[in-house]
Amino acid sequence: MNVPRAALELNALTVHARAVSSEEREAFARAAMRVAHDPRAILLRTCHRVELYFVTAPSPDLQALTPPDLPDGGVSLEGLDAARHLLTVAAGLDSVVVGEDQILHQLRECLADRRVPGAEQCPVEVGSHDAAALPLDPLIERLFQVALHLGRETRSWREGPPRSLGDVATDCVAAAAGPLIGKRVLVVGAGRMARLAALSASRQGARVLVANRSAERAGALAWEVDGEPAPYGPTAPLPEVDAVIPAIAARWDLSPAARAGLLEGEFPVVDLSSPPALEPALREALGDRYTSVDDFARSPQDQIRPRLRNRLEKAIDAAEAQFAAWVNARSSVPAIQALAEQAESRRAEELDRLFRRLELADHERELVEQMSQRLVAGLLHAPLASLREDSTGDLDRAARALFSL
Repeated sequence: MNVPRAALELNALTVHARAVSSEEREAFARAAMRVAHDPRAILLRTCHRVELYFVTAPSPDLQALTPPDLPDGGVSLEGLDAARHLLTVAAGLDSVVVGEDQILHQLRECLADRRVPGAEQCPVEVGSHDAAALPLDPLIERLFQVALHLGRETRSWREGPPRSLGDVATDCVAAAAGPLIGKRVLVVGAGRMARLAALSASRQGARVLVANRSAERAGALAWEVDGEPAPYGPTAPLPEVDAVIPAIAARWDLSPAARAGLLEGEFPVVDLSSPPALEPALREALGDRYTSVDDFARSPQDQIRPRLRNRLEKAIDAAEAQFAAWVNARSSVPAIQALAEQAESRRAEELDRLFRRLELADHERELVEQMSQRLVAGLLHAPLASLREDSTGDLDRAARALFSL
C-alpha cells in the first residue's frame, strides 16, 4: 500500500454528537444537502453523526463542489484518513454500542438511495450534464462497498446477542425507575429506533404503549410487542406511565395536558430523537429526568474484550489496504491503455510498411496480420498483467519511463 494518506482525492467532513449538538448537526446536514446528490458526494446521517464524503478531484462536466462550513467541534479528514474513518464506522468501533447493526443498515440504505435514479434529488450546479443523471463517483462507490463488506464480516464475530441504542435507552430507564417488569413504558414513534426501544422494553417485561402520528403504524408496532396503542396529537392526554421514550423525526406535538403530565410526573424521559422531540424549555424543566440521544454519545462506550478489539482493528487495516490497492491499480489504467495503444500503433505502421514492399494475396495478408497480433499480445501479456496488479505504483512509473508514455 503506497498511497500517501493525504494524496487520495477524498475528503470527509464529520460532525458527531460527542462534540456537536443535535441542532448544529441538523443545520450542517441542511447545508450539506446542497451538494449531497452531486455524483462526487454522499451524505451519511444517523442519530449521532452527519458525515459528508466527497471527491476533491476536478471534473470537466461539473462545476466545483463547494462543501458546507464545519461547525465548531466538526472534523475534516483527508485521503486515507477519511477512508479509514468510514471503515471504522462500518466495523462498529465508532458507535456508542460497539458492533450495533443500525449503522450497517444506514450505510447500506445511504448507498442504495444514491443508486436509485431521482431519489431525493437536490439542485446541483452542473456544466453540460444533469448531476442527477450521472453515476456515483467510482471512488466513493468502491469505498462504501469495501465498508459494507467489512461491516458484514465483523458482525459475524459478535459475542453475545446484538445490542442497539434502544437497549441503551431501556437500560437508562431501568436505572432510573427500577426493573421494567410490569412497568408501563410509552414509546412515541413507530420507526426503526422506536421499534428497537419497544422491543427492548418488551423483552425486559414492560407493558409497552405506542403513540404515533399514524394510528395504523402505532397499532402495528403495539401488536408486535404485545402492547397497546396510545393517543397522539395536540389534544391527546398523556397516559399513566412509568417512563417515556420519544423516537420521532420531528417535535412531539404535545397537548397542554400532556405537557403538564410530563412536568408533574417523576418518571424518566429518554429522548432518542435527533433533533430532540422535546422543545428546549421543556427539556430544561425536566432537569435530570431528561436524557437526550446526545447524552449517550458523550457517555462511556460499550466495552469489548481486547482480543475482539484487536481483531476488529486488523480487519480495518486489511480493508484499508484493499481499498488503497484498488486506488493504486486504478491509477495504472491510463498507463495500460497508453502502452496497448502505442504497441498497436507500431504494429500497424510496420505492417503497412511491409505490405507496401510485398505483393501478398489477401489470405497471406490475413495470416501476417494474425501473427503480428499474437506476437504483440504475447509480448505485452506479462507487463500488462503486472500493471493491473500493481499495488504500489512503482510499475506504473517504470512503464511510463521505459516506454516513454
